Amino acid sequence: MLPTPEQVKQYIAAGLACEHLEVEGDGQHFFATIVSPSFEGKRLIQRHQLVYAALGERMREEIHALSMKTLTPAEWQNA
Repeated sequence: MLPTPEQVKQYIAAGLACEHLEVEGDGQHFFATIVSPSFEGKRLIQRHQLVYAALGERMREEIHALSMKTLTPAEWQNA
């Protein structure tokens, strides 16, 4: 069974403190906008690694592709 955008959102939120989280997708390909204080002081690759860690095995087993925009709360306010 393919995950819904809402399920992917729940998976991310369960493993990463988010101030804002949007997920769109078709069951295989997803795009997420993630705003988290955990991203403070992190490079882009480190931010993505935090999201992948939150998704765990689901990234390998259920989600075919995930594109993401990762922002700190300050970056989100200035966007």
